[in-house]
Amino acid sequence: MRQWESRPIRHEAGMLVPVEPEQHEISPTPLAELNGFRISGVATYSICGRVLGTRRYRDRPGSDLVPVDVALGWGAMSDQAVLDQLDLSMGNRFFFYRWEGAPPRPPSEIMRHAGNHHVISANADVKQQIARLREGEIVVMRGWLVDVSGPDGYSWNTSRTRDDTGRGACEVFYVESLDRIPAEAMAALRAAAAPKTVAGR
Repeated sequence: MRQWESRPIRHEAGMLVPVEPEQHEISPTPLAELNGFRISGVATYSICGRVLGTRRYRDRPGSDLVPVDVALGWGAMSDQAVLDQLDLSMGNRFFFYRWEGAPPRPPSEIMRHAGNHHVISANADVKQQIARLREGEIVVMRGWLVDVSGPDGYSWNTSRTRDDTGRGACEVFYVESLDRIPAEAMAALRAAAAPKTVAGR
């Protein structure tokens, strides 16, 4: 990867992603076995989000299945003006944000519009795309929220809600497809979703 390709992408102020993640609960469904782990889908899941960060891990056995976490933001957490007032970081399988003084948005809104995703790549193309993600890109990821079981009683269960925090609050995400979305396309989506003003006579 060339150096410029790894630099964060900045955007003009304004919400880039006005849509919420889509999730539909299902009965536990076996999806795959990878590296000795059994992966069961518990919900279909798709998300359009701004990449807030990625972090590679080597914490075996977890990294044998999920080598990279991806933090995504939507709504207020896709707005450059909001993000410029936050200190974002990732570590120990968590995504952190903090601010000085007053928060740029209500803390509950910040919490509900960002998530850390433990990504399991379903195929080689997704794995390659994940490895090349760039902070600030807008992506659409589709697949399944999953619970994982493995050798010696190992388990790793997904969060199924966007309003939890702490241990267990991250999505374990079996990703079957990943698309990059130009910012111009999201601008058109925002314009289409904006309330229409009807001129009076």
